[in-house]
Amino acid sequence: MPNESGTWIMYGVERDDPKCLHTVEEAIEYIKRTGFLPLFKNDMPGFSLEERTVAKYWWSGDITTDPWEWREIISRHSDIAYGKFFDKKAGFISKEWFPYFANFRRDGYDFDALWDDGKASAKQKKIMDMFFESLSGNEYFSNELKEKAGFGKGGAKGYDGVVTGLQMQMYLCVCDFRQRRNKKGEGYGWPVAVYATPEHLWGYEHVTSAYCETPVGSAMRIARHIAEAYPGAEEDMIRSIIGRWN
Repeated sequence: MPNESGTWIMYGVERDDPKCLHTVEEAIEYIKRTGFLPLFKNDMPGFSLEERTVAKYWWSGDITTDPWEWREIISRHSDIAYGKFFDKKAGFISKEWFPYFANFRRDGYDFDALWDDGKASAKQKKIMDMFFESLSGNEYFSNELKEKAGFGKGGAKGYDGVVTGLQMQMYLCVCDFRQRRNKKGEGYGWPVAVYATPEHLWGYEHVTSAYCETPVGSAMRIARHIAEAYPGAEEDMIRSIIGRWN
């Protein structure tokens, strides 16, 4: 979805194209089959939800056809994680493939070990402490997390960048989009991203189940899978999407 002369350009397909995904159910099945998929067009042709849906349906507000609305439904699916996983941009990763991304992106580190080895920032720890130390801290609205972690008015800066980085490292994901609630318990405003740890969604053992192989081994496994699904993908394209390895 590039911005050309101030205009957002969508690259979709026609509704009768064999590659077209017509419903959120079809999108879910496609993501589970391919294992992972960016939301928007990127360096790899065809490797996005945008390029497999009808362009004019985006932001229509019709939940039956609008892929922007679908992302909210998919984010709460039990077998798919949603977040800024691809070059700091949004996308989906299936439960089956998440452990390989976690092993590669985390370089084999749980967050507490990352902090102990001096590889995590104090701002990252402010965020992650909310999930580790709070008795009710399994899920947080984005605005709630920002405030409680000390990034509110007059607090630490760079909240969005820190949260994006933690998603890229597979320590956080978006588990839902929900309206905020007023004191009467009534919903108001646009749905807001709700963050959780992948371990909260699927359990520690599953998320870390690929720790038995090297991070580079996991990266190469992901790269091979992409190359099989998209035969025209070049190595530089793959690295730009999933990250670089030695």
